[in-house]
Amino acid sequence: MIRLTPLDETALARLLEAAVAGADPLDVMPPVDDPPGWTPARRAAFLAFHRARSLAPATAVERTWVIDVDGVAAGAARLEPRGDAVEAGIWLSRDARGRGIGRQVTALLLAEARESGAARFVASTTAGNHGARALLSGLGADLVTEGDEVAATLPLGPR
Repeated sequence: MIRLTPLDETALARLLEAAVAGADPLDVMPPVDDPPGWTPARRAAFLAFHRARSLAPATAVERTWVIDVDGVAAGAARLEPRGDAVEAGIWLSRDARGRGIGRQVTALLLAEARESGAARFVASTTAGNHGARALLSGLGADLVTEGDEVAATLPLGPR
């Protein structure tokens, strides 16, 4: 069962555990000037990043959820308002990839985006992320590729 759990301090601790166990730091957070891997500094930066972007009222810019798969944290999903659009982001731990979880999470995010009144759903990925590109084009999103970056836009219909 796939469930989106709103981010709070308890969920954030579970999200960090999922990231450390199944993701490269560069896949789930901005770079940190530190040796490779999940160093103490990188773990602290991960927590600070999510607190600033989602939990601190003065700086929050997005809604973030922990993706729970059968009760276990397997990644994160987010929606960030961008004018009349909402930008979506998803990351999944390595063992959760390729199982259709991203498709189910995207459906949940689309429902949240529509409920928020957004006119467009936007996302970005890399040219090499064939799974994300197939998912987004399968939803009917317009994909624009510039170098290694792929931008997807999906109209959500009239408000």
